[in-house]
Amino acid sequence: MTDAPRITAQELNRRIIAGNDFTIIDVRNPQAWAESDVKLPRAIRVPFDTFEQTMPDLPRETPIATYCT
Repeated sequence: MTDAPRITAQELNRRIIAGNDFTIIDVRNPQAWAESDVKLPRAIRVPFDTFEQTMPDLPRETPIATYCT
């Protein structure tokens, strides 16, 4: 996987509020997912260890933002 640009959560939020569309991928591990009370609406859940195999199936119409803990 190539290095991708990084943005902060605040920058992503600013861009979403500004009307930019993103596909948001939650790559947290299953334990973190289960224990968290923070789940972004419309985020696609993809465990990190399967992310590369899942990449061909991800939407290409919008930029993709991933987040983890």
